[in-house]
Amino acid sequence: MYSPETTKYLIHLTLQTEGVVDKPDVVGAIFGQTEGLLGEDLDLRDLQRTGRVGRIDVQLTTKRGETRGEILISSSLDRAETALLASSLETIDRVGPCTARVRVDRIEDIRVTKRRRIVERAKELLLEDFDEGTINSDDLLDEVREVIRIEKLELLGEEKVHAGPNVMTSDAIILVEGRADVINLLRYGIKNAVAVEGTNVPQIIVDLCAQKTTTTLLDGDRGGELILRELLQVADIDFVAYCPRGKSVEEMSRKEIVKALRNKVPVEVVADHIPAEGTARQPPVRTVAGTREVVEEGERLPQQQKTGKMRGQKANPTLEEHMADVRDRKIARFLSSDYNILMESNATDLEGTLQTLDGDVEGIVVDRVVDQKLLDQIGGKNLEFVAARDFKGIIKRPLSVRLMKIG
Repeated sequence: MYSPETTKYLIHLTLQTEGVVDKPDVVGAIFGQTEGLLGEDLDLRDLQRTGRVGRIDVQLTTKRGETRGEILISSSLDRAETALLASSLETIDRVGPCTARVRVDRIEDIRVTKRRRIVERAKELLLEDFDEGTINSDDLLDEVREVIRIEKLELLGEEKVHAGPNVMTSDAIILVEGRADVINLLRYGIKNAVAVEGTNVPQIIVDLCAQKTTTTLLDGDRGGELILRELLQVADIDFVAYCPRGKSVEEMSRKEIVKALRNKVPVEVVADHIPAEGTARQPPVRTVAGTREVVEEGERLPQQQKTGKMRGQKANPTLEEHMADVRDRKIARFLSSDYNILMESNATDLEGTLQTLDGDVEGIVVDRVVDQKLLDQIGGKNLEFVAARDFKGIIKRPLSVRLMKIG
């Protein structure tokens, strides 16, 4: 219809004739009736030959002996010349043998139309085709650091297990479940982690455990239990650490990882209480090593206290210290999730005190024997753990409650 490279304007004309005519009749009328009308500079044939005016496009419809249509002429002339040319076309009064009327409908600025189309398309792109969300500077740094961490991963042994860069040179290692767990620990500067990669423990893991102090940090799900059971059978494990309930190692924050490792449990505490294959799942029941500084905790126990003092107790007490303090005093101590002492009561009045507990209590340390009836009452309070002098007649326990035995 018109050349997009040279066209500035597009002249829209309407045509009406009192008779039936064809396209050649209309084109002939335009050239014949405008010839010499505007002088040599604006002669339509010369303008078309030099490319300053495009070809004439005619669209006609005939109905009841009359012809109506639209004429389009593209122009690369300036505004004044284009307007003059357009007005000259309105002088056409005959097409072939028929009387005709030609009117300029409008002169379209092609550049304005293009700009308008560009703006509309830009709006669509802005609303529809941009990726959702933005990337801030922290995300960019994390992506770059992730590449560095992955490059630091090493493959050990014939089994090609994933490990941190310091595993072979460190005196201690941390066993985790998979590659993503190793990467997460690398994110927080822990470079001595090794991935077990499933329940079929590779020989390189067995060899490393025999040579180095080994801590397991496994997910708190069924898979983690199976891997721990396998490790205890084939490898020399020294400590067991647990994720917060409902999380896997790859999801843990730096603070959660540090607390879990700080509160690791000596393997002797849990080894005898890992359920055998096909048996009901029982909680680890443990004793306190009075001289140890490490908190000895059962499976996924609450973490160490950060603040708080009571009865002359030093700041940052451990669960082990709470147990030692309660032992032989016939008292019950109610602790928060960070081991802060919320309340103390007489051990013999524990049943009554439990009825008034609020949601802040995370666990209980009590110097008395806990039986099935008392444990059922404790389980109804959604507590995380119970440490007691002993547990007698326990047939069924709430799965969410961790049981520990005060030595």
